[in-house]
Amino acid sequence: MRQSQTLIPTLKETPADAEIKSHQLLVRAGFIRQTASGVYSFLPMGNKVLKNVEKIVREEMERAGAAEMLMPALQLSDLWKETGRWEKMGPELMRLHDRHDREFALGATHEEVVTSIVRDEVKSYKKLPLSVFQIQTKFRDEQRPRFGLLRGREFVMKDAYTFHTNEESLDEAYKKMYQAYQNIFTRCGLNFRAVIADSGAMGGKDTHEFMVLSDIGEDTIAFSDTSDFAANIEMAPVNVTYAKSDEAEAALAKVDTPGYKTMMEVSEFLGQPLDKGIKSLLFKVDERFVLVLSRGDHEINDIKLKNALDASSVELATEAEVQQLFHAEVGSIGPINVPDDIEIVADYAVEAITNGYAGANEDNTHYKNVNPDRDFKISSYQDLRFIMEGDPSPDGQGIIKFAKGIEVGHIFKLGKFYAEKLGAKYLNEQGKQETMIMGCYGIGVSRTLAAIVEQYHDENGIKWPQEITPYQVHLIAVNPKNEEQSKLAEEIYKELQKQNISVLFDDRKERPGVKFADSDLIGLPIRITVGKRAGEGYVEYKVRDNGEQDELHVSELVNKINTHQ
Repeated sequence: MRQSQTLIPTLKETPADAEIKSHQLLVRAGFIRQTASGVYSFLPMGNKVLKNVEKIVREEMERAGAAEMLMPALQLSDLWKETGRWEKMGPELMRLHDRHDREFALGATHEEVVTSIVRDEVKSYKKLPLSVFQIQTKFRDEQRPRFGLLRGREFVMKDAYTFHTNEESLDEAYKKMYQAYQNIFTRCGLNFRAVIADSGAMGGKDTHEFMVLSDIGEDTIAFSDTSDFAANIEMAPVNVTYAKSDEAEAALAKVDTPGYKTMMEVSEFLGQPLDKGIKSLLFKVDERFVLVLSRGDHEINDIKLKNALDASSVELATEAEVQQLFHAEVGSIGPINVPDDIEIVADYAVEAITNGYAGANEDNTHYKNVNPDRDFKISSYQDLRFIMEGDPSPDGQGIIKFAKGIEVGHIFKLGKFYAEKLGAKYLNEQGKQETMIMGCYGIGVSRTLAAIVEQYHDENGIKWPQEITPYQVHLIAVNPKNEEQSKLAEEIYKELQKQNISVLFDDRKERPGVKFADSDLIGLPIRITVGKRAGEGYVEYKVRDNGEQDELHVSELVNKINTHQ
């Protein structure tokens, strides 16, 4: 492609609204342009990169046995109402009405649609297992779109779905998809980890997220420093044995704590260590209230709490609700003399506390010498806290460290939830109707593109990996008006095309400095510069990744480029 004939509007200055490198560089290099908040156009270069990511995804999905299809972005509300997600998805689901006042949503995901298709078309066990996928634009009305392609309202996604007659078949498909994802992100050149995850609004269990390691990631990964254990911090189990002190239990005493509300403030005021404190938080769990206890230096993990109590929703009670039930401010509530209809659950660490301190359910007042089981009863002890750096790894190997990650893929074992809601059944070998079992597997294709740039750039621009780059070679004629340079550049351009080597030919009438700056910004793997030695048949050959450069005769170029690949 001749650069003079395509659209690559590079910018010298960084856009004011671009907070992270991938956003800044993709805009500056002329790959994307914003058309509305969280909505982007992929310009020619950006579209080529996007298609290269899609190609890798498509090849690995087909290798895993999935057949490609394409479902509508416009979805009737009826299916979503059947599964209960029309209300559950809330304002993130983009909704609209047609001229007949029928309700629709722009597809945020396609579990409902694909399940309805398979329900209508697959009736026998002989047609199962079945694996299908699509690559399509999705829509979610994010409250705060940010970070360019990493959190948008319109984005390209690959979603795959598998249908089975038994759990063993689902397990086999899950393993295939897991390996396919490993292959995809490896081919994209990414430094990533597969981590144990929470299924969230998708439902199901046994899920993994694929996280690209990056300081700007919105998720925290807990991983072992000596094994391959990795989990989203929300899902990492705590494997700690808490030793109970052998000190004698002291008499319970009430203490004034004027103006001290946080655990740290009360700890300092009482002269007691933070790990002797009992933190009390009131949660609304579905339609009931539960008092949740943790050690003073720990934080309650609401995902673990939700799973432990088998709840649909978990949220902190409001200050008004706390005041109404406990007649005290949030910072002064505790587990002693709690209303009878409020269940108390606690993290395992609380059970080992001896002579601790806790809120007294009176403003500006705490108890000291608090002892669980003696002074209050707990309905159950559970693993309810966030794992911390330095904790033992749950697999028993090494200690836990943290890293930030960008989620680019997520795989789920959905089970029977959608199939039961939508009536996706089949006849088994005995002619009896049974409900299908499902798996779901998503990749953020446009998000993966941004994640690649986060890992592949320097101060001058992008450095595209081999399989992702829009073109393999950036050919620059320093002075197109010079007959020798122009002629040699044209010859190289035609020869590279003949050899099926993709090339972007900068034939623009621009100053050399502009061309070189744009070349670094765009970030193609190899730059070939036709300059002063054109008459002798020599060019400059430069590798974008490591800056290595050499002078080569044109006769050596094709072999050198193929060796680099």
